[in-house]
Amino acid sequence: MIQMFHVSKYYRKDFLALDDINLKIEKGEFVFVTGSSGAGKSTLLKVLFCEERADQGQILIGGKNVSRLRERQIPFLRRNIGFVFQDFKLIQRKTVFDNVALPLEIIGASRNEIKKRVHEVLKMVRIEHRQGQRPAFLSGGEQQRVAIARALVNRPAILLADEPTGNLDQDLALDIVDLLRNIQTAGTTVVVATHARQLFSKISRRRLVLQNGKIISDGLPE
Repeated sequence: MIQMFHVSKYYRKDFLALDDINLKIEKGEFVFVTGSSGAGKSTLLKVLFCEERADQGQILIGGKNVSRLRERQIPFLRRNIGFVFQDFKLIQRKTVFDNVALPLEIIGASRNEIKKRVHEVLKMVRIEHRQGQRPAFLSGGEQQRVAIARALVNRPAILLADEPTGNLDQDLALDIVDLLRNIQTAGTTVVVATHARQLFSKISRRRLVLQNGKIISDGLPE
């Protein structure tokens, strides 16, 4: 599903955010990416999503070499990749329903299809009863569920989540990770970047540990 071959990313001539990354993630796998602040976790997700471009190496997603994609081709790649941001990035003037519907509106889905899919994902993340509310009236945990629903509404093969529990207390954080685990169980490949030890210490999943842009450990926790 995801392969990276000798991938490096520079932010300055003397700063390697990713340093010769080699990685393979299978279809339907759940992977934690962890490490201290500045280790390269967010950059790793960004190059997979093509928000940033790798300076060296190759990235294959579903067998397609995304390193060679032209700018106009990137939106088509992203239809198969959902991205969950730490700060939610919800549009405050829009309702929950309209926030989640936005990716479908962008690709020109019919109103009936939009209604069907939005209700489907809102039910999945257990927030359908709040669909008419605006984000300001939701708790942090509810807003994160809306953000996850929006990332899933296109039925992506891959879900990337960058510190999805960073603004939540421990109980809500574990609740969100349980939700992500259910999404993975349904067949989606899930990659979660986090420094929250309480998450991956309680959930036995493959863990990539980054340090100074390098993978220093890769495997199941002992």
